[in-house]
Amino acid sequence: MISSIITIVFLIAGAFFFLAGTVGFLRFPDVYTRLHALTKADNVGLGLIVAGLSLQAESWAGVGKLWLVWVLTLTASSCACHIVAKEALGSGIKPWKR
Repeated sequence: MISSIITIVFLIAGAFFFLAGTVGFLRFPDVYTRLHALTKADNVGLGLIVAGLSLQAESWAGVGKLWLVWVLTLTASSCACHIVAKEALGSGIKPWKR
């Protein structure tokens, strides 16, 4: 019972971070701040969801697979963000300033 409640809390918190990342993507003014919103919020959101699902996993192998997916997603997300930001800067897109 307690683990189910904790799982629900983690899943709701993860969904909140995904929603916050999406709102940041839609609202922020330039590519750099949008990338920041997506990579940070989505990685935290996925981590919370993985933590919640790990509590309900039936085996340690399942837990390991969940965490492996999260680590691979962190790596891919960081690399993709760096590539997009580097190309945007190389194309002459200036960071937003007030």
